[in-house]
Amino acid sequence: MSHRIAVLDKDSCHSRKCNLECITFCPVNKTGSDCIVLGQDTKAVISEELCTGCGICVKKCPFEAITILNLATELGDEKVHQYGINTYRLYKLPIPKKNSVVGLVGKNGVGKSTALNILSGSLKPNLGNYETVPSWDEVIDEFQGTELRSHFQAISEGKLRVSIKPQAVYLIPKVWTGTVRALLEKTAGSSRDITEVAESLSLSQSLGTTVSELSGGELQRTAVAVASLKDADLYLFDEPSSYNDVFQRMNVSKTIAELSKKGAVVLVEHDLSFLDYLSDYIHILYGEPGVYGIVSSIQSARTGINELLEGYLQVENVRFRDQPVRFDIYSPIENETETPVICSYDRLLKTYDRFSLEVEPAEIKMGQVVGVLGANALGKTTFFKVLSGVEPPTSGHVEALSKIAYKPQYLSADTDTDVISYFRAINKNVDSGLFQTQLITPLNLNKLFEKQLRNLSGGELQKVAIVGTLLQDAQIFAFDEPSAFIDVEDRIVLAKAIQRFVRSMGKTALVIDHDIQLVDIVADSLMIFSGDPGRKGHASKPLAKNDGMNTFLKELGITYRRDINTGRPRVNKPESKLDRMQKEDRKYYYVGKLQAAAAEAEGSQTKNITA
Repeated sequence: MSHRIAVLDKDSCHSRKCNLECITFCPVNKTGSDCIVLGQDTKAVISEELCTGCGICVKKCPFEAITILNLATELGDEKVHQYGINTYRLYKLPIPKKNSVVGLVGKNGVGKSTALNILSGSLKPNLGNYETVPSWDEVIDEFQGTELRSHFQAISEGKLRVSIKPQAVYLIPKVWTGTVRALLEKTAGSSRDITEVAESLSLSQSLGTTVSELSGGELQRTAVAVASLKDADLYLFDEPSSYNDVFQRMNVSKTIAELSKKGAVVLVEHDLSFLDYLSDYIHILYGEPGVYGIVSSIQSARTGINELLEGYLQVENVRFRDQPVRFDIYSPIENETETPVICSYDRLLKTYDRFSLEVEPAEIKMGQVVGVLGANALGKTTFFKVLSGVEPPTSGHVEALSKIAYKPQYLSADTDTDVISYFRAINKNVDSGLFQTQLITPLNLNKLFEKQLRNLSGGELQKVAIVGTLLQDAQIFAFDEPSAFIDVEDRIVLAKAIQRFVRSMGKTALVIDHDIQLVDIVADSLMIFSGDPGRKGHASKPLAKNDGMNTFLKELGITYRRDINTGRPRVNKPESKLDRMQKEDRKYYYVGKLQAAAAEAEGSQTKNITA
């Protein structure tokens, strides 16, 4: 048995631009009933009670604005919240655990932020009754016999102390105009607390800075500091790694981990390494973005992330992705003599008034995907600009056989142009089978074709910009932080799509990113940036992946092993037997299968520490 849900994407519904196909072709409407009608806002309204689930309206809608799905009947009894008629609904909730970190992971739009808002008490769950909101007594009765009953009891009585780090940190300057120190003083119990948290989050030099002058990473860490300084029973963090480099993410993770000693922590995160580092337990949220979301049963961190990569939930017996994700154990061996060189450069120097970058001479070959790793403010973006011709080098010369297509770190799209027109302006062959199968379909961009660029979310705009870059007539594609705003599943799909497209088309790509697992998937070689952030940077030549990762992780002070089931990289617990052994052998990046199996069996590795 199943129950039917009908959801309308109001942003995509344009009744004045169509022939009302959904109403005209609906079989129930033809019998004289009003299964689909136009509401007062000229948007379609679908009766879930009358709908037969034939799917004709879904196929006939020229804007792909309608979704009709059947879900298991028992889920209907576990509906936690629905925003209105024909809108998104959430089933089940994650369970906070005292003195533990519970991670939430899943696609954008399936309800992670909604779940946090409900757990925090800022959004009262309506149990699907969006017209008549239930009382707190009714909500508490609904969760009778579960761990969440006492949680909602405490919320209803005003006894639950909650500290939340929101996703939209860019809004902070709109509500606070003073300095970082003044903001922290408003929250902290003592100046000692401020000094300690500032040092732990690398904010000591920013305390006197006005909040509006902070970089994205500084703003994110300031938000983490504010949330951490509060005395609370429950700490909620929505994407705390964004804008920060790998070194800064390590500092943020250590700060958040300390909070679990004071109370319960719930964490939403798309960086799998960061998530694995912090989480004791995992809930996977799956479903149809913008339509519905289901919270899985709670799992250990390792099992949960492995099931996410597998695309299959064993306890629920649910497959939510067709293909599992696998990681290449070894880097591909390049044929040094036969692979054509696409770009070469001698020793490059780029100097500014207060910063200089030196780049070792190198050759970049056809089919090569180069991952770029390093702290912020070491010149990675500057290198891309020099390589692509946006800025000239102070000394040295770049020789490229073709144009270099560059996707910048920061995107803006203040235009009414729709997505498909944007793509066709770049490449008129975007509708061909090649681009559709390798780029458009995997990244699920068809639904965005009619949307204007100005109305896209951050993740949608990022995917459109990446595909727009790959559509250009170029031999080299340079991507500056392509994972920004993109959820964990789309990051995996994105990495595979870039890698597959570049290799099949005989192109080359360079990818700057702070998500180590994304770089591990997409890259076959690595450039490592080192130096003094903001003053002097040094870029290595492209190194074999093992050599590059070993160099980078040594500087970071952590060691990685392979998960024996998925092959994904996992950071060893500091000072564990395997961590000490790899550091003694100077092998910071991965170990053999037998060592990995032994590590998985060790009790000391049950809590996984990742970057």
